[in-house]
Amino acid sequence: MGIVVKKPGVLTTIQDAGRIGYMGSGFAPSGVMDRRAFIIANLLVENDPNTCAIEFALAGPTLRFTTSTFIAITGGDFSPTLDGKPVPMYSALMVKRGSILRFGAPRTGAYGYVAVAGGSVRVPEVMGSRSTSLKLGIGGWRGRSLQLGDYLPFMTKNLDFLPNLGSHRIEYDTTYGFGSEETVVRVVPGPQENMFTERGIETFYNQVYEATAKCDRMGYRLDGPEIETKHGSDIISDGIAFGAIQVPSHGRPIIMLADRQTTGGYAKIGTIASVDIPKLVQCRPGSRIRFTPITVQEAQTLYREEYQYFKGLAKIVRRPCADGISPRRTARRLRPILEEQARRNQAEKLWIDRS
Repeated sequence: MGIVVKKPGVLTTIQDAGRIGYMGSGFAPSGVMDRRAFIIANLLVENDPNTCAIEFALAGPTLRFTTSTFIAITGGDFSPTLDGKPVPMYSALMVKRGSILRFGAPRTGAYGYVAVAGGSVRVPEVMGSRSTSLKLGIGGWRGRSLQLGDYLPFMTKNLDFLPNLGSHRIEYDTTYGFGSEETVVRVVPGPQENMFTERGIETFYNQVYEATAKCDRMGYRLDGPEIETKHGSDIISDGIAFGAIQVPSHGRPIIMLADRQTTGGYAKIGTIASVDIPKLVQCRPGSRIRFTPITVQEAQTLYREEYQYFKGLAKIVRRPCADGISPRRTARRLRPILEEQARRNQAEKLWIDRS
């Protein structure tokens, strides 16, 4: 009972929040590129926010379901269809046994997510995470991207009811600014900002950069004006955070992402605020990107606000609604009550069908 991959798409992998605590041993965290879309997808199907999901880039997979379940699709708009009919994003959807989910060319964004209710797909946990590390060949489904014919079993078999299904939907997430001429990304300066000249820092924050074709899960290489340094950008290698902006000797920024190396020897002019990384990774090649500085305290405030948003969303999707009661479960609960009532009324024949 699970999913059969009929078409793998591009870079389709199993990812969760990442492999935490092993960078000191040289293991990249991996994990999802767009944390916001990932968490929302899991909330919509009432999974734990860290439950692994299917991530794909630029072209989605074709998946056949071998049992009934519920899914949610978030991230970029890849025109999803279920059995040939368009289906909404950011909404819990029931899929039946034999249903086929397909994706078209992306209208917006670069990464998409499919969360499966009931704990997602069954893949082994490696060092506390089910994320796929393509460089190391561990985690996810056999340590690689999905291929034609792969079969991914579900954690929960034949899930045919989700309480309050009518509430499990939200408006399409406009946080990313899809369709905008420029994507503005907030940056916390440092830790090696002092290695850049005033002119170089001014260039970084006042000029527009463009995402190139050399953008992947390891990092986004941008093109644009050269960022001037005082005496070069080489440093003694140190740790690299998610969203760190390295500036090599050619003077153009490289933003380090989920599959980044654990250390690097280029100066870092800043680090992208974690709440803005989803906006960045949803930028396709040719997108225009502009940076603006904020303080550590402002970045922390933004993170807390996002956390509160997720808490509020969890309440919204669980609101009672007309379809919130399972007919089967209700019938099972009512049957003994009605039988006892009939006995008390000394009914000769119970109208309840005992078959």
